[in-house]
Amino acid sequence: MKALFVTSECYPLVKTGGLADVVGALPLALAATGVEAKVLLPAYPGVREQLRGSRKVASLPGMFGGDAALVGGTTADGLAVLLLDAPHLYARKGGGPYLGPDGHDWPDNHLRFGALSWVGAQVALGRVLSWRPDLVHLHDWQAALTAAYLHFAKEPAPPSLLTIHNLAFQGVFGADLLPALRLPASALAVDGMEYWGSLSFLKAGVQWCDHLSTVSPTYAREILTPDQGMGFDGLLRVRSHHLTGIVNGIDDRVWNPATDTHLAASYSARRLPAKATNKAALQVELGLHVRVDVPLFCVVSRLTTQKGLDMLLAELPGLMARGAQLAVLGAGEAWMEADFRAAARQYPGQVAVVVGYDEPLSHRLQAGSDAIVVPSRFEPCGLTQLYGLRYGTLPVVARVGGLADTVIDANEAALRDGVATGFQFSPVEAAQLGVALHRACDLFADTLAWQRMQKRAMTREVGWGVAAGGYLTLYERLLASTERPA
Repeated sequence: MKALFVTSECYPLVKTGGLADVVGALPLALAATGVEAKVLLPAYPGVREQLRGSRKVASLPGMFGGDAALVGGTTADGLAVLLLDAPHLYARKGGGPYLGPDGHDWPDNHLRFGALSWVGAQVALGRVLSWRPDLVHLHDWQAALTAAYLHFAKEPAPPSLLTIHNLAFQGVFGADLLPALRLPASALAVDGMEYWGSLSFLKAGVQWCDHLSTVSPTYAREILTPDQGMGFDGLLRVRSHHLTGIVNGIDDRVWNPATDTHLAASYSARRLPAKATNKAALQVELGLHVRVDVPLFCVVSRLTTQKGLDMLLAELPGLMARGAQLAVLGAGEAWMEADFRAAARQYPGQVAVVVGYDEPLSHRLQAGSDAIVVPSRFEPCGLTQLYGLRYGTLPVVARVGGLADTVIDANEAALRDGVATGFQFSPVEAAQLGVALHRACDLFADTLAWQRMQKRAMTREVGWGVAAGGYLTLYERLLASTERPA
């Protein structure tokens, strides 16, 4: 089976969040099941230089404002990659794949990701390469317009799957931009990609893909409701029989405390005492008091209200009164960055804040902390809590989306049966987060109980094996079916 992944990010080539981790790991996990996958993404600055054996494989003249080419190569791990090399669209310095130097979206993002989707469709239809996929797997709004191009091609096309990593990002642009995207006027209809008078890339994918998936079963149910459907709940309910939730995995070769080169000391569930060496090293690195007798909580996240971190700020005085420590790594809303920095000044030796993105530090935080806080108001899957499980850093999570699917609450029954792996709270309110944080502090004081829970967490299956099997089953079902979207 051959599968084409169309995406705007792929680890380790370019990453702003969990999407990149998924696209970088899932094709490699599927390879073990016999799936031959290629990943198509833009050739942002510095990306081609990371590929091995890169070479031009096709010319693409007149590509949405300029000439372009397809470049093929592989990552160090052997992932097959196709780069859309279009300098007029992607050779820019800015704030990552989507943002310009001013911190706002590039004004031509509709062309940048329309071109990506258009090329995805051309590869899928066999118009560009001799290699033609049996199935097309699209990721988020940046790739979703591929479904529109396949729909309007009016010729046999491989089945398509759209994975919604975060429904909040919908790719909404002015309706007047439709001609520039090489789509007919009929695309802008209520039963097409029209969205409140505008056009939505994501709606094109939801409307015209053969099947939809999200990154956890709970999130798949949540987005059918007005509260979590982000305006798409009606259409998603219509397509609910074509919607599947599959929990993400993590790359357990990269995230492995027994082999992680970023750490002060390697450790495992059988060599758990060595985790304390990482805690002490992290405390020194971040200027925290070196103490083994208080819990060190960490946050590795975008600093936004969606991630619920305003609630953590509200509950911080109570947590500090317990003597606990907090280490934060992330960037986001300016006011929240400022408030966390203020907390670090207010609680020297107890709170440390690093604003920005630092992959090695994120590994050291997972290894050196006792618990990781993920209080998201909604969370399609989440990866940091999975990293926490892998590193014996017990997650404190809201009972939503993938967080609810991956963390077993340390209630009395779960503790007695030895299955607890973290702390859940609901409803998603600051006071309930505070209760969960204090529950974690209380259990931390019972060293043996805490260590038993750490060992249980570290033995959970969080790699891509299970998820890859779920996707393979879904792929096979799509290939076996001739059913088209309603």
